[in-house]
Amino acid sequence: MGVEKEINVKIEFTKMQAYGNDYVYINAISQKLGNLPKLARFLSDRHFAIGSDGIVLICPSDKGDFRMRMFNPDGTEGEMCGNALRSMSKYVYDHKLTDKTDLVIETLGGMQYVNLDVEGHVAVNITANIGKARLSSNLVPVNTDLPEFINQKVHVIDRDFYITAMSWGNPHCVMFVDELKDFEVEKYGKAIEYMTELFPNKTNVTFATVVDRSYIKIREWERGTGETIGCGTGCCTAFVAAHVLGMCDKNVTVEQIGGNLSVRCDEETDHIFMKGPSHTVFEASIDVPQDVWE
Repeated sequence: MGVEKEINVKIEFTKMQAYGNDYVYINAISQKLGNLPKLARFLSDRHFAIGSDGIVLICPSDKGDFRMRMFNPDGTEGEMCGNALRSMSKYVYDHKLTDKTDLVIETLGGMQYVNLDVEGHVAVNITANIGKARLSSNLVPVNTDLPEFINQKVHVIDRDFYITAMSWGNPHCVMFVDELKDFEVEKYGKAIEYMTELFPNKTNVTFATVVDRSYIKIREWERGTGETIGCGTGCCTAFVAAHVLGMCDKNVTVEQIGGNLSVRCDEETDHIFMKGPSHTVFEASIDVPQDVWE
């Protein structure tokens, strides 16, 4: 009897970066994919093709131009990430899946609207309209009787923070501190993430300092991952909280380790816009065993 040969399936992917987040992007329109949570875990075991926050699938949509699906390294499906959204929009334009510069992208967090600035047939700056922040505790969700979770006093380990919770489909909270440079992000970020009495689904945690009314600095703790060099939605979270509390204007620069983003609030709709570049790191393929499809 011969030894049964393992069957591998080749998956083509593109590694992209958008100011702090590195994702692996896979065209799920032209490639057949199997067990997606298992595929995400398989790629994670191989460091998502040399380091990444997860995989993003470009899928067809009957509601928008495309549908974005995201999977975390542990195989769970995410809701929406501003940086992933901007990079996906660059992907579909640069890879000739569309010639439109105004896109509607379907996500678990809702319909998102993106505008591309194009130079030399390549998308450069990408402006994502991620809509209104949800401040209601019923939508974050958090376990509290308060109608809104804005600037609420919460004791964490050995100190008090004033925390604001919000969501664009993925739960975030923000608290303002005097100095970020030596702040113990892991200590407090991990503790807040696991405060399931407040955040049953766990939360991303943004620590922020308002430098002046047009400039904010942040450091971001991502649930299940740890401190990241940047997060587009975290930037928007810090901006919205600062604006609601009267600490900043409607157009600010948010500084994060991975680079600065421009964030603004539309006067008429209260939609939040985030603008910044994205770039392709490399394109490659990986052999995936057939049993990942099972």
